[in-house]
Order: sequence, then C-alpha cells, then structure tokens
Amino acid sequence: MSNLHNNIYSELGIRPIINCQGQRTMLGGSRLSKDVFQSMETSNMSWALMREVMEKASEYVARHMGVEAAYITSGCAAALALSTAACISRKNPAYRGTLPNSKGMQNEILLQKKQRYSYDRAFTSTGGKLIYVGDENSCSKKELENSIESNTVALAYLVQSPPDPTVLSLEDTVAIGRANGLPVIADAAAQIYPIEYFLKIAQTADLVCFAGKFFGAPNSTGFVCGKKNLVDVVADQGFIAFQTQPDGQRAIGRTMKMDRQSILALVSALRSWLTMNHEDRLLRVDRMLGSMQNDLSSIPQIKTSLVTTEYFYGSSTMLVKMDTKALGKTPEDVAIELDQGHPRIWIVLPEGDFYGAEYLHHGIMDINTFAINAHALEDGEEKIVAERIKTVLST
Repeated sequence: MSNLHNNIYSELGIRPIINCQGQRTMLGGSRLSKDVFQSMETSNMSWALMREVMEKASEYVARHMGVEAAYITSGCAAALALSTAACISRKNPAYRGTLPNSKGMQNEILLQKKQRYSYDRAFTSTGGKLIYVGDENSCSKKELENSIESNTVALAYLVQSPPDPTVLSLEDTVAIGRANGLPVIADAAAQIYPIEYFLKIAQTADLVCFAGKFFGAPNSTGFVCGKKNLVDVVADQGFIAFQTQPDGQRAIGRTMKMDRQSILALVSALRSWLTMNHEDRLLRVDRMLGSMQNDLSSIPQIKTSLVTTEYFYGSSTMLVKMDTKALGKTPEDVAIELDQGHPRIWIVLPEGDFYGAEYLHHGIMDINTFAINAHALEDGEEKIVAERIKTVLST
C-alpha cells in the first residue's frame, strides 16, 4: 500500500482539522459512520441501473418519513433548486428545456422579507424570481395573501428552530398556499431532531428539503419530500431524467449528478438516525463537554458554562467567556492561534461565523465569548482541544 494511500492529507499538504463547530459544508459536511461506509463499499462492488437505485432509495425515504414521495438530491440547495424548477415547469417539456430562462412562465416565488437569507439563491438559480413580502420586522397573513398575483408560482419558507415569532408560521404559510392553489417549498436543511419534529416538518409542506450531512450522510446528499405530483416533476428535472425521460435531455438537473454509493449512503444514514438511541448520543456530547469544562477550570480569566439550545439536534454547547483585558486576547485571537497551531482546531466565534452569528442573534453568547460544539468530535479529541485552548490562553 502506497504512502499516498496511507496518508493522503499530508501527501497533498492538507492540514486536517479538529472540528468544534459542527456539520458544515466548508469543513467537509459530516464524518461517516462505519455502517454508512459499509453501504458505500457494498454498492461499489456492483453496477446497478441508476433509475432503479434512485427510485427504490427514494421510496425508502418517503416510506420512513411518512410522506407521499421523496427524491434524493446532491444536497439541500439542489433540492431547493430542483423544487423551484418543478414548480415553474410542471409537466411541460418545453418549459423544462428552457430553464433557467423562465420568461413567459409563472415564475415568481414569495418569501417573507425577514426570512431573506444567503441560501435563497437556490430559488433563483433555476429560473425563479423571488418577491419579498412584508418588511425586516414582520409579515402578516394579509400581506402574504395580498402579494399573490397571476405570476406567483410558489411560496418559499425557511424553517428555523426555535421558530421566529415575528414571521408567519410554516402552518399558516401552507394554509395560505393551499387556499390559493400554490405549493410551499420549505428549506428545512438542519431540522432533523427531535425525530417527531423531523417527521412533522417533512409532512407539513408540499416540498420539504433537507441536507443529508446533518444526519450523517455524505456532504453531497439531501432530499426533497412531500406531495407526489410535485416530487414526480422534481424527478423529471433530475440528472437521471437527462437520459431516461422523453425530452429529458434538457432537464436542468444534469449538473447535479450523484453516484450510487452516495445515494445508498444517505439511505443508510437516515436509517441509523431514525433508529439510534439519541439519549446516548446526547449524553456522549455532555460527557465530552464536561471533561473540557473541567480541564479548563484552572484558568482564572475565563468562565465556562454549558447550555442546551434547540440548535445542533438538542445537544449542549460549551460557552467560554473571556476576560479579554486580563488575557490580552479576543476570541478571534484564540481562533487564529488554534487554526495556525498543531493540531488545527476550529471553534465557534460570535461574529464572522454562521453558527456564532445565530448564537449572538439569540443572546446565547456575546462578543467576548467563543463556543465549543462536541457533536462532530471523536472520542479523545476533547482532551486535545482542552489542552490546546489551555496553551493558547496561558501564553
């Protein structure tokens, strides 16, 4: 076995990271379990007709999510983009073949302005035109209803936990959509725990999109689920339709190709997520955070605390509040030193970081605090993290 095969990171000059943030695309998405790897290895040994792989795997997802239909995609953003294309094109092959040019089609998608976010780009990438409703503070039922026009093709919704009380609920949005014959496309990327909540969200809107990385599937996987008549049109836009459907050569999803190994890995990861003992998972996180908290207790210029939020699948987070004046360092300084040192470690910052921004927004942390999430750590890494933080804060 070659040295490259043994240690490909070092051969390529890649510095591995101990991940104290979580399942982030920029950090590679997820750490695959042995069972998920086994499903990939098994599927790798035999060729299969991709249409059958996709159909059977998607049927499995739909059955276990309690919905009419599902379609596996190359991530949540792909699920949103294909759902948008499906709502615009429906069963019209001429429309399907011209997207993202949607001129002359119903192509407007309504989204509450306060829910405007960077990933709403997925709705426009395949021909949708976003129309923002309400203002930066709120949106009423009347405002949403009055914004529906002849060119409106769907309503978009960002599912958040905890829900924002100043925006219309998913249930209210779906009710308005159905009263007006409009589907709701819900971005529920990370809304996968508790399990009852995961299933409820999946069963609420017409097209609900999830990211596979959050429940242990490969980074490049996700799925959309919901009403069969709409999910079927999503499939007509998928990468397999390019070669198997009439006029499918023009399907916009060809650029979102998947391999059989990843599709089956998503099935394996979803099976594990729906059946695992989550109490044990959460206790493991608490144990690692408690160990780090104990190891850091000797540093007088910091205060640590464990908080349980609705983020990160019900697991706890450790907050480290710094006396920045006494230490002569800020959380950003700590993050830079941890990133530049060995081993390389990434923590959650209150600013300039997706998760930290959410913590800051909800008052969980302040600008003098950094956070540690442990659900992406392997056993033993918590000791390494604590030692490195002690070193950085003591020098």
